Amino acid sequence: MSSVNVSNESALSCCESNAIHRRLSEGDDPRVLGEIYDVETNIAVWKRTLSEELECAVDLFMDANATTKKVLAVTPDNTHEELVNAFGEARVNKVFSEDVAQLVDMFCCLFDLKRAGLRLTVMDSAICPKFHVDKIPCRMVSTYQGIATEWLPNHLIDRSKLGLGSFGVKDEVSGLMRSLNDIQRLNCGDVALLKGEYWQGNEGAGLVHRSPPISSGVNRLLLTLDFIDF
Repeated sequence: MSSVNVSNESALSCCESNAIHRRLSEGDDPRVLGEIYDVETNIAVWKRTLSEELECAVDLFMDANATTKKVLAVTPDNTHEELVNAFGEARVNKVFSEDVAQLVDMFCCLFDLKRAGLRLTVMDSAICPKFHVDKIPCRMVSTYQGIATEWLPNHLIDRSKLGLGSFGVKDEVSGLMRSLNDIQRLNCGDVALLKGEYWQGNEGAGLVHRSPPISSGVNRLLLTLDFIDF
């Protein structure tokens, strides 16, 4: 048994020494999101706390919408209209839609996009429960209610254990990570940019992340924004 443990530790040490260096950029100023353009940054996080007014608006939205997922093509100017069309006018609070529109505007401006692909999901279970990388240039994520996205630092993982490399076992025992303490988590309200595998020069260093486990009876509201026109 001890020889297996030593072997696993040696493999992870080797992976750490050979890993492409990537880092977290974070701050309480939204301009920190621009640091995603730094070649060594694969996650940029604007740390923010939702206002009491916005929290109330989110509560109203959650009360009016059961577990659901809507995928929309939006611009900063038509976000409210598209949300109303998708969910119904009585179910979309203007405070909430204005905040979503602000994030759409930031995302489109930062990447010079005409539109963004918006996905708004109310869920009671993890939609992507295993750690993975996205084959996209970059994605914005923000959790408005519930437990937020989990991720792993690039230098602390054995990427060969992603996907089929885990042989179907849980991430916690597959050898993907050295310790559960390596798992990092965004906070509710944070706005994060996750750099994917298709960002030029980022092959083999896309951010490894997953949806967090959700306790029974607890719902989560997740917003994601993706490239569609650029």
